Amino acid sequence: MIAELLLATVMVLLTVVIHAIGLYAVARTLRLEEREEAAAHVHPLSVRGFATTLIVILSLIALHGSEIWLYAFLYHFIGAVSGLRDSVYFSTITYGAIGYSDAAIAERWRLVAAIEGINGVILIGWSTAFFVMIVARMRRIEHAPTQEHSSSRK
Repeated sequence: MIAELLLATVMVLLTVVIHAIGLYAVARTLRLEEREEAAAHVHPLSVRGFATTLIVILSLIALHGSEIWLYAFLYHFIGAVSGLRDSVYFSTITYGAIGYSDAAIAERWRLVAAIEGINGVILIGWSTAFFVMIVARMRRIEHAPTQEHSSSRK
């Protein structure tokens, strides 16, 4: 049980660091995009605004995908699930807390899978909060007064 908990702890720490770096990179990129939008007065619901939203969503999917594959490689490497395809499938349903069955994983490693499920739910929640924040920020930019409006009020 100690080996399972240590391995699960390492995986949680690793995926949290990967997720934090990924979200930071997306946020940093969006700050640059936000400055350009403000300078060019680009509407968030324009083609450019839609493209930005799509990039964020695809980035989040790629981020979660990399974390799922990390767990899958682990399961395959330690022999907890037979075959890489089954490891990826098992990791995907576990990470997303769908969890059809734990029959695919060796009993010795089931605790790692259980913790992956908790980890996945937390990381998905983090991404959801991040996405909601981005959408709210885009709506604030949309409704923010422009330079012309604020100068004409004076």
